[in-house]
Amino acid sequence: MELLVAYESDPAGSNMASFISKQMKKEDGIYRGNGFDLVIIPTPAISADWLEEKYHYDGYVFLSKHASESGTLALTCHSTGNFSDAMYGGFARQVAIPHPHLQKSYMKRLWKEKDVFSKFDITIEATHHGPTALSKPTLFIEIGTTEKEWTDKKLCENVAKIVLEEMSESPKKYDVAICFGGTHYPSKFNKELLDGDLALGTVIPKHGLDSMDLDLFNHILKQNSEAKFALVDWSGLGKSKQKIVEMINSTNLEMIKI
Repeated sequence: MELLVAYESDPAGSNMASFISKQMKKEDGIYRGNGFDLVIIPTPAISADWLEEKYHYDGYVFLSKHASESGTLALTCHSTGNFSDAMYGGFARQVAIPHPHLQKSYMKRLWKEKDVFSKFDITIEATHHGPTALSKPTLFIEIGTTEKEWTDKKLCENVAKIVLEEMSESPKKYDVAICFGGTHYPSKFNKELLDGDLALGTVIPKHGLDSMDLDLFNHILKQNSEAKFALVDWSGLGKSKQKIVEMINSTNLEMIKI
């Protein structure tokens, strides 16, 4: 069973949770659903590495706001982790176990409703921020990008409806790829997620590859135990290309260049 999680002071997360919880029964501070539960937590979602001290589930899906310096309107979804220092929650050089099948299924549902969200980019982000220490798959579903969108109850409800549909069914299983290279908003990987046959595990952008050594690489492999493929943005590896190719070639992962 999955647990939906929202931080009480996050307007987008709270609005989504408020809509979803209307159809659930509250017991001991937990909203009980059909196949999933929901909790509202008093601390920021990116710092929720403590969650398993209190809640034990098969996976954790965080409902959250999305912010960016560009201000581009976006509905995003991503796994969590830090490739170097832990600037925004979690622990340094630690990635969470990703949630590839749920992510792909949710994003495909969202894309089907793109006309409803015509002002928004619908995109994954590269793996970033916390929490990183949970022992089960972790995923962030986010609404961006300013206070106007976070407090737009109709927008939040429309996204929450898709979340509710997603959580009420078991996602289809796909082959899984770890992704290497590209930007924070990795358009090539996003296209594969929406149109291709692969689900995506940890997504390491070009700037994250600078911190990659064998210890971090092996940790990422361990957290992506389902992965059979390495999906590589061949023109987006930067100066780390040779290092990353050699690391991938030392594994059983099949490399796919895009």
